[in-house]
Amino acid sequence: MTKITVAKGDGIGPEIMDATLHILKEAGAQIEIEEIEVGEKVYLSGNTSGIAEESWETIRRNKIFLKAPITTPQGGGYKSLNVTTRKFLGLYSNVRPCMSLHPFVSTKHPVMDIVIIRENEEDLYAGIEHQQTDEVVQCLKLISRPGCEKIVRYAFEYAKQQNRKKVTCFTKDNIMKQTDGLFHQVFDEIAKEYPEIENEHWIIDIGAAKMADTPEIFDVIVMPNLYGDVLSDVAAQITGSVGLAGSANIGEECSMFEAIHGSAPRRAGQNLANPSGLLQGAIMMLNHIGQTKVAEKIQNAWLKTLEDGIHTYDIFKVGISKEKVSTSEFAKAVIANLGRKPNLLKSVSYSNNTALNLPKYIRKPAANKQMVGVDLFVHWNGTNPDELAKKLKSIEENRVKLTMITNRGIKVWPNGFQETFCTDHWRCRFKSSEGSEFTKEHIIGLLNKAITQHIDSIKTENLYEFDGKAAYSLGQGQ
Repeated sequence: MTKITVAKGDGIGPEIMDATLHILKEAGAQIEIEEIEVGEKVYLSGNTSGIAEESWETIRRNKIFLKAPITTPQGGGYKSLNVTTRKFLGLYSNVRPCMSLHPFVSTKHPVMDIVIIRENEEDLYAGIEHQQTDEVVQCLKLISRPGCEKIVRYAFEYAKQQNRKKVTCFTKDNIMKQTDGLFHQVFDEIAKEYPEIENEHWIIDIGAAKMADTPEIFDVIVMPNLYGDVLSDVAAQITGSVGLAGSANIGEECSMFEAIHGSAPRRAGQNLANPSGLLQGAIMMLNHIGQTKVAEKIQNAWLKTLEDGIHTYDIFKVGISKEKVSTSEFAKAVIANLGRKPNLLKSVSYSNNTALNLPKYIRKPAANKQMVGVDLFVHWNGTNPDELAKKLKSIEENRVKLTMITNRGIKVWPNGFQETFCTDHWRCRFKSSEGSEFTKEHIIGLLNKAITQHIDSIKTENLYEFDGKAAYSLGQGQ
């Protein structure tokens, strides 16, 4: 018997959770449920995190969390509990299988069968944002080597476990050469350890287009957080319905399982919602805790139910579907099919799955790190970069000179174009003369002089070389 934490969530959450737990019970799942309250009620009680301290304790004690969709109130001050849970519990891997159920669920891609593995903790989802000037806000994109290594290794180990043939990496490293560049670099490094599995890399834009048009050419796709969030929903939708997709969030200690869709408050309380997404998450949970026979029984019964044309409103289609059913009626139909297998859809067998080999991250030796300059970000309402350069040259330090100004990443000084539109946010790069040392005292000197010259400095970014290699971006057009 495995004790799990259950949250019924908001909107349609309680209905689809009740249906899912009914199926699990009738299938013989050996689970003991400990229920917690999360989501909208907790938010509106004054807890901006959406979860109480004692609920965290329950999740951490049980290690396994089955969660229905929740509603995050609109407006500032409320953090996404989904993102918070993934990061607090170290749930670094989001796994989303997306398989066509043709011809029983309408789709333009009848042979699609892909798994999207999304990094779950970092990237732009660090949620570190600041307004810096009247016209410009920023969001920091954070990519770490351990984050890359863990998710890429998970993707290859998953492919190995599931007897899949290829792992594809999606990034935008032709533009974000430092962040996405690191993700691609780590992918190439780890791919060499799995010579039996084909590997490839696509730039995210054409990769996404190909996935939407020709998904059958892909097998397992691994990518950073934001791309994975967007494309996993796209992939689920083109299989036939986002409402059919489940999600596993895997960490070294805890794991969370859920549907990928939202709480759909407009459908709440009507006994209409499709429980399939949450049920798919629950099946992944059963596999994760070793109850593979029960998982196999439920998945085959679910496939048989869809094959029988017993569909909820969201996938019901005249000529394909046989009977439109409610949430609870769909659950009863799955239960009635327990022990049966589909005739045309491919039945599943989980009994031969082996455990994933996921070693702990080992930190690499530190590189030789040398500071070579600083980017001083300035709030200035002028429009002529030459005027700003003149002001900035008045604060140059000994052997530390202004070398470049950019606006929204585009080089505007020296030799900028007057056609370039400029806002009030300027990156001003100061570097030491070749062969001379650059120190943090130089930065302090620049900032002190900026104060005396009434230059509004809003932040600094140190420029480093690691093992002699520049570890900062050039200006666009530089």
